[in-house]
Amino acid sequence: MAFVGRTFTIGELARRTGLPVKTIRFYSDEGLLPPTDRTHSGYRLYDVRAMARLELIKTLRELGLGLGDVAQVLTKEVTVPQLAARHVEALDEQIRRLRLRRAVLRAVVKRESELEEVRLMNKLASMSDDERARLLDEFWAEMTEGLSVDSEFYGRMRSAKPRLPDDPTPEQLEAWVEFAELISDPDFRALIRGMSERHSAAVKAGENVSAVPRDQWFGLLGRAQEHLDGGLSPDSAEGRALADEVARASAPPDRDADDAAFRVELADKIAAGGDARAERYWQLLAIMNGWPPIPTSMPAVSWMLSALRA
Repeated sequence: MAFVGRTFTIGELARRTGLPVKTIRFYSDEGLLPPTDRTHSGYRLYDVRAMARLELIKTLRELGLGLGDVAQVLTKEVTVPQLAARHVEALDEQIRRLRLRRAVLRAVVKRESELEEVRLMNKLASMSDDERARLLDEFWAEMTEGLSVDSEFYGRMRSAKPRLPDDPTPEQLEAWVEFAELISDPDFRALIRGMSERHSAAVKAGENVSAVPRDQWFGLLGRAQEHLDGGLSPDSAEGRALADEVARASAPPDRDADDAAFRVELADKIAAGGDARAERYWQLLAIMNGWPPIPTSMPAVSWMLSALRA
């Protein structure tokens, strides 16, 4: 309690707080630390409350608060918790952007990117989840514009959005760059638009939109993969049996599942909807969103098509 009633010069405050005299004088000139009194010679004096106020200013400044924010706290225009919450949000955003920059630089090193690609990567990496989702929504809107499509099927397609974590890996960032390039590619857009148009035509005609019923497709594809892994030929007995199952599951009432021409048409229809780029679309989403990896099914599809055409 020896400090009660005592006053201190700026030099003494500097020694006690560890702040430079110049800094304390600046705070005083800015009105953050008004002097308690002055000497006959006009030198500023500060009491214990001013010392405590200076310690608070020092703490707030060390936390990165600007002079305006400090002034609001000192005048009680805003509470410290309110101000802290505001700054936490700002810091979180700064940290997010720094992490993205780090991921961009790592990806640049890995890909040995040229200047134009670096600019594109930085632009794409700076997008928010909402901006990424909007880019994808615009893609699907164009792919289905003016078409009568199965709303449930396309609803599922639209619902899968790219969402990068706050600290994406270089692989996730590369996946987003590749994904953005993919949905911007004219050839890919023409591919998906063509699929959508065929889908729409099937809906209007009352036909099955899938070449093979969805509830059976993955089981049949899994069997094809097993036969492929086992080294069996598409024209083997197992291949013929699988082709029979695929044809019978897919044949409409007016078509003969055993007709060779129908099977070739069915194979062509499956091939039209089984482009490797469409599969890559989902593989990239899995990388970005942290889903389990999606292995390629293209070799198994190719084996199945060969069995149908055999």
